[in-house]
Formats: sequence, structure tokens, C-alpha cells
Amino acid sequence: MLALPKLPVRVTSRHVTDIFRGYNHNIKIRDGEFFEETNLCSDDYPMLANRGKRGTVKTLSAPGGLLEKDALAYVDSGTLWYNGLETGLTGLSEGEKQMVSMGAYLCIFPDKVYFNTADFNDFGSMEASYTSQGEISYALCRQDGTPYEKVCTGITEPEESFDLWIDTSGDKAAAMQWSASMGGWVELSTIYTKITFSSQGQIGSAFAEYDGVEISGAQFDDANGSKILYAVGGEENSVSDYIVIVGLLEENITQTEGSISIKRELPQMDYICECQNRLWGCYYGVRDGKTLNEIYCCALGDFKNWSQFMGLSTDSWTASVGSDGQWTGAVNYLGYPTFFKENRVHRVTVSSSGAHQIDETVCRGVQKGSHKSLKVVNETLYYKSRTDICAWQGGFPDGVSYALGSTKYYQAVAGSFGEKYYISMKDESDSWHLFVYDISRGIWHREDNLHVLCFAAVDDELYCIDADSSDLLALNGTTGQLEDEVQWEAVSGILYYEYTNKKYVSRYNFRVRMDENTRLRIYIRYDSEGLWEKCGEIFEHGTGTVTVPIRPRRCDHLQIKLQGTGNIRIFSLARILEVGSDK
Repeated sequence: MLALPKLPVRVTSRHVTDIFRGYNHNIKIRDGEFFEETNLCSDDYPMLANRGKRGTVKTLSAPGGLLEKDALAYVDSGTLWYNGLETGLTGLSEGEKQMVSMGAYLCIFPDKVYFNTADFNDFGSMEASYTSQGEISYALCRQDGTPYEKVCTGITEPEESFDLWIDTSGDKAAAMQWSASMGGWVELSTIYTKITFSSQGQIGSAFAEYDGVEISGAQFDDANGSKILYAVGGEENSVSDYIVIVGLLEENITQTEGSISIKRELPQMDYICECQNRLWGCYYGVRDGKTLNEIYCCALGDFKNWSQFMGLSTDSWTASVGSDGQWTGAVNYLGYPTFFKENRVHRVTVSSSGAHQIDETVCRGVQKGSHKSLKVVNETLYYKSRTDICAWQGGFPDGVSYALGSTKYYQAVAGSFGEKYYISMKDESDSWHLFVYDISRGIWHREDNLHVLCFAAVDDELYCIDADSSDLLALNGTTGQLEDEVQWEAVSGILYYEYTNKKYVSRYNFRVRMDENTRLRIYIRYDSEGLWEKCGEIFEHGTGTVTVPIRPRRCDHLQIKLQGTGNIRIFSLARILEVGSDK
């Protein structure tokens, strides 16, 4: 009987990856992660999928800023647009803007202008100034501007029939008023002076009651300096305007020479945010020969007044900060105005009495130039620090960007939509990248090289301005002209050909679902040689699910690159393992 040799039975096993964990740009990465990505997303997690098509809403000429309100607001060529309509707010300066929402108003810096989104006719400058021409008259008055009819000045008490007595017996004059209950003259704690100008409507249109202003050029010293306007108006049936300020005038006078200057100004600020019906800002630098490191806020509900100091809880507010270094960003976080330096976080506790307090935390702050990376997603604040991307909830920040590897990034700009944090930033070689962090799943994806100027989310869409093309883009594709088929790519980490116990990979099987007109190409690079070998290509004429087998040759290690156009969903990657011989 002829004895034939027995062939050994190959022992095989299968290792399946069916959870894809996104982008990880480190040397050693987990199963299901990719070292390089282009235009992939987590919408169909745990499958791997390409992002959707973007829409181009319009191409701007010279974009300056973007803001989310009830409708989309943006600046283009010095003009503000709101809800697709050109507004009357024109002539804005060139360059990027800080656009801040406060109620129905939209405030634009550094131009220091405002626009009322509920009334397109209400817009203009937050600041105001007036320089008088012609005669100026000064007269003692009550707070509402009503004059005292019988006033006397002297060192002895007059008859009680006078409305006011200016007592000049002491080193400083005092305003006295007769008190029937006291049976004598008592000093008034506050005395007002009415200043009348030869103008009609100019002051009333520029200033309002309780404005904090700076006055210079007045003939008597008590009228100059920082003042509150307790009344503003025009004389009935005349061509004159007036203001009422606190000041003691010994006698009514008329100024015929020189002029008075009245100014309501905003402080210079690096970064601004809105919180609790106020605008808050910070500044670090030299102004008027003084080195300043300060935080400011406007009067309650009044973004025009930053020097309104009347001893009330609604007053403006200014405070110096002791920490060194420039400010790098500002944001409203959970109802607290929060200001950042690269190594500090300063949070303001807003007091109902006006006694606001500044807290300091020494930790990773916002990287210089990355102030637009500040974004709150699901009650957590995310931002770009010098070393990583941080998630902050009021204590110490936690880094969430280990998957981005050791590459250093700069000038980050961020937006958010749903539970995703979008961040566009520049690497060390000046190349731009748009990354997306899926917060609920804790995974990153890289989309492309989009250089974003700013983001804004309105309704069901996340808008951004492409800084290179000046296109206004709708990233979710709900509006605008949709782009052509999305080109995508995924490069695996290093995959070892041989495993323990003499096992080696004999085949890779990809299980994918492809829409009509979708193309998939698969490449392998062996032993880091730098050359990609094409292993297969599929073009799907209709929607369907296919299995793509790939047989690698023997090597020490390899990488796989998937590349294509159109919509694809990768269900799984299976490795078929076989046991090799001892030789």
C-alpha cells in the first residue's frame, strides 16, 4: 500500500477591528486609530466615515469678523451685514474685529461702534465728544436743571427768604439752604451747576443723563475733570443746549473766550466679553505714560459708559491686577467674566453691590495669539494653551489633545456645534489644520488644511470664514453651493507583520459600504521605505456593501493607506493570522 505524505493543516485565526477611534499622531497608537487623516469624521461612530459636503454661502471681499446671534452677522469691506442684509453701519476700519453681543446690540471693537439688531436705524459710536463754540453760561441749579431764583453770596447769613446762600466766610465756599425744621441754614451735601451752550441738539444727540464724561476748558476749576451728567437737554424755544454737573459756583458767570470740551470715552482694551448685562475688558500696556494691567466693566446695561462712578452698584468698575504678562483672552464662563494670560486664569466674581472680586489661578492659560480658541461646549471651556488643548471647569485644566502628537500648533481659532469642538491652527511649518474633537466619544479627527478666520453657529449650521479664499462656508452643508465629492484619506499606524507564537498576517479584509460613484484605493508601505504600493481599487456604481481582500508580502512591519472620493462607511478591518514554521 502506497503511503502518501500528510500535508500540514494551516492553523488560522481572525482578529477583527470594528471600532475606529479616529486620529492619533503618535508613534505607537491603539488598534482602530489612524496616524494621518483627511476629511474623516465621527458621525457614524464606531464606523469610519468621511465628512459631509460643505456649502459656500458667498465669497467676501475683505472679511473682518463673524458673530452668532439670532441670525448671522459679519463684517465685509468695512460694512456690517446682518441676516443677509447690508446695514447702515459702514466705514469700519480694516483688519479683524472683536464682535460682542449684548442683548439686541452688537458691539464692534476696536472701532467702538454698536448696532441694534432689533432696530436697523439705531447704530453709531459708543464714544461721544463735543467742543463748544460761542458763549458759555454757568449758573447754580437743582439736579434737574431748574435754577434757583433767589441766590445770595456773602459771609453773613441772609434773610430766610433766599433759596440759596453761598457762604464765603470760610477757606472754601459752602452752599447753604434754609431749613424750617432746623430753624437755620444747613449745608447742602451736593450742589449742581448748569452749563449752557450756544448749540441746538448737538449735546442731546451725543450724550445722555448719567453719562460719565471728561470736561476740560471750563472757566471755573470745579467744572473740569471727570464728571457725571445729571441732566442733558435743550432750552425750550431757544438755540441752546445744557448739561448739569456737580460743582459749586460762587456766582453766575458767562465765558466768552475759549471753549469747553466734553468727551465720553471707552478705555483701550485687548479683549472684551459680555457677562451679566455688562461688557468686560482687559488691557496690558502703557497709556499716557503709565503702565497698566487692568480689568474694566461698563455700567450695568450701558455699554457706552465706562467712567460712570456714582457710588451705586450699577456703576462702571476698574481694577488693577498684580500678575505679570500680557492678556491672552477673555470669555464669559458660567456667568463669570474670565480673563487669561499664558500662565494665569483670572475670574471675576460679580457682586450685586458692585464690590466685584478677582480670583487668580496659576495654571496653563490661553496661548498668545489663540484667544479665538476659547469655546464653551457642554458647560466645559476648551482652549489652546502653549502645550496642548485644555478642558477647564473652574479648577485646574485637563489636557485633551494627546492624540495630536508632539507637533506644536499656534494661532488657534475654534468653534463648536453640538458636542463637537472645531479648531483650526497652524503647525511649525506654517501649514494649517482643521481638527474636530468629539467630546462625547473622546476622539479626534482631522478634516483638512482649512485656515479659519472665525466661526459662528446659528440654528443647525456652523459657519466659518476661510481666511485664504474669503469664502463664507457652511460646514454642515445645509445652505450654499455644495462642494464636489469629498476626497478623504486614512493612514494606519505601524502594523507588525509577525505576531507572537510565530503568527503572521496572511490577509487583510476590509468590510465597507460605498454609495454610488464612490471610489476606494488601498495602498501598503513596507518597512517604512517611503513608497506606497497600490494593492487594489474599487469603483461602486451603486450603493452596496463589499469585502476587499488584501494580501501583504512578508516584511517586518507595514502601513495601510485608504484613499478615495465619495461617501464611504468602513465597518471592519479583519486580519487573517496563520501560524508559520520554525524556519
